[in-house]
Amino acid sequence: MSDLEQQITALWEGRDDLGAVMPAAEARQVVHSAIDLLDSGEARVAEVVGDSVVVHEWLKQAILLLFRISEMETIELGPFEYADKIPLKHDYQAARVRAVPGSSARWGAYLAPGVIMMPSYVNIGARVGEETMVDTWATVGSCAQIGARVHLAGGVGIGGVLEPPQAAPVIVEDDAFIGSRCMVTQGARVRQGAVLGEGVILNPGIPVIDAETGKEVARGVVPPWCIVVQAMRPRTFPGGEFYLPCALIIRRLGEGERADKARLNEILRDHGIGS
Repeated sequence: MSDLEQQITALWEGRDDLGAVMPAAEARQVVHSAIDLLDSGEARVAEVVGDSVVVHEWLKQAILLLFRISEMETIELGPFEYADKIPLKHDYQAARVRAVPGSSARWGAYLAPGVIMMPSYVNIGARVGEETMVDTWATVGSCAQIGARVHLAGGVGIGGVLEPPQAAPVIVEDDAFIGSRCMVTQGARVRQGAVLGEGVILNPGIPVIDAETGKEVARGVVPPWCIVVQAMRPRTFPGGEFYLPCALIIRRLGEGERADKARLNEILRDHGIGS
């Protein structure tokens, strides 16, 4: 893989004149080999190491190079026609993935065994972990990293990021629950087991506030094993007082509450929030 990384890096540095770096057929083979690694799950764009997110830039570079070297093609699936540069994934059953009609994922996205895709979309470079549910009309953007046993509820928008290559993608860790119509974008991070009530907006500019103390604990990062809801906080501007969004931690989950979905829904309903 290190040789492939070096080849991708060389192509990226010479991307304005790829023919000067290597012949077109060879460049295509190199780029396709990198995308195949993403597609099979043998490589990933980003991962959590310790407490930090490490981005493997060369794999993002490979995706960007793929768009550069690919031509638009007509894709026909039954009665449906598409025009795109990137083919769709296939062989879901062999991968032990349940893909309901109306769902689609691009080549270069990895879907682990046990993933369920309702009518939804997973973009290139994204990774979806074992037994995760991508519910109806949910979208997993390019390079987003979704953990195992996660539930992305109906209409969830997980943002994608390709450029710049060093930019960290959205990370949703194992056992998290992202409620209906939540928007998690721009490299935001949801830690293990966290629950986002419906409609939460999370990005690196959104403060995450502890309701017990009123203190800001992070920006764009939800701590593990807590329940977070959408809230507003007043801010004074020259033109008057206005309310800006924040993510409010209303509960830290104890060991006995973490697997009790009925209890989680009860807590959200107590605060007038659904899931």
